[in-house]
Amino acid sequence: MLVDKITLKDIGLFDTDESEGLISHLNFCKTNGGKEQLDQYLAHPLNTIEAIEKRQNAIAVFISEIDFINEMKITNGTTLVIEKFFGTAFKAIPIQISYPGAYWYQYINASDYALIKYSLEHLMLFYENLNKWLLIFENKNQNPIIATLVQNIKKGLQHPALANLNTPTTLANPQKLLSLAYFFRNHYKNNTLQLLQYFYELDTYYSMATAAKKFNFVFPTWVNSETPQLEVVAAIHPLVPNPIDNTITLSSQTNLFFLTGANMAGKSTFIKTIGIVIYLAHIGIGAPAAKVTLSLFDGLITNLTIADNVVKGESYFFNEVQRIKNTIEKIIDGKKYFVLIDELFKGTNIQDAMKCSTVVIEGLQNLRNSLFIISTHLYEISDGLKKFNNIQFGYLETEVRQKELLFHYQLKEGISQDRLGYLILEREGVVDLLNNMTKNKY
Repeated sequence: MLVDKITLKDIGLFDTDESEGLISHLNFCKTNGGKEQLDQYLAHPLNTIEAIEKRQNAIAVFISEIDFINEMKITNGTTLVIEKFFGTAFKAIPIQISYPGAYWYQYINASDYALIKYSLEHLMLFYENLNKWLLIFENKNQNPIIATLVQNIKKGLQHPALANLNTPTTLANPQKLLSLAYFFRNHYKNNTLQLLQYFYELDTYYSMATAAKKFNFVFPTWVNSETPQLEVVAAIHPLVPNPIDNTITLSSQTNLFFLTGANMAGKSTFIKTIGIVIYLAHIGIGAPAAKVTLSLFDGLITNLTIADNVVKGESYFFNEVQRIKNTIEKIIDGKKYFVLIDELFKGTNIQDAMKCSTVVIEGLQNLRNSLFIISTHLYEISDGLKKFNNIQFGYLETEVRQKELLFHYQLKEGISQDRLGYLILEREGVVDLLNNMTKNKY
């Protein structure tokens, strides 16, 4: 599924100066290498149902063994020590070192010897824990991802020199210790560094499994369909405290959802939630909902956070138009896209915005191979859209009780005509400030 930088920003995937992105909340990796691999997975949605389901199944296996993996002793410190061991220029160890020669090396090169010993402790721990992982997972290799991991790790553990890594005996014997250090540095460096890469992948799947379990993600049911489909039951935004869940269904027969609601009613959060559901589903990690059924989409396109460009002399409205233009140019190729648009044409006056919005929505609804959610505060244009039987109308309810605002964040069928801007201005004391300012002037 294709996405661009704007979409990744709109759904809040990456960290910003103001806040942590979704990617940080999904990170439970034990190592920096695992985190780098996780970032790659999360930034690149998969393009086939087969690839997604393979990853879903692999994550499910990791979830079933999450307690075992959590207790593995390989930490970020372990991997850093191993990498440093292979990158440090120690005093050369002879190919075959005698017993007296080993004690002499220990005496003459005390600091090198201490670091070598410390490094071998971590190397032995690394190999010991990989062997434990292999014992558990080599019987769970029905999944091709796990089968490949098992095969590669098993191959890396099969050297005869690794058969008897007796930590207490080896570390207490300078000759054995230095001989083993020579073996790793001169004969098994590349193999060990490759095993580190396999562990980073293992760590990535551990992280995705932990996130899926912690946030109660559900694995979607995928529909192999030529036309776009989406059914999401009880979707929630994974970063919102005490979230309200909502349900939505779209298909080629009802491919455009026209969303209205007052300021602060939750329109933007709802749209981002659906974007996150679709995006994470295509990653294979699962989605924050009770049930998800969908077809594979060729692209996810968002129009949520538009900005002006002072340097180029481009107005907010001009950039809104350019984003809509770019969206249309992409989705007219007949492929399946999911398009999310929040508050069409905020950068112009209300009459112009109504005319522009009507033209765009009437045009987009014709593209039945794509699905759309479009929010707007211009409920007046809804009457002209009711003639299209493929447009659904929904709103997020708000309520006013004695000038107190109540936001229910619950999606309902129909069109909202709530106008709460002045009430919010009044509630926040802005009207009183202005009135007092006027009185004080005279």
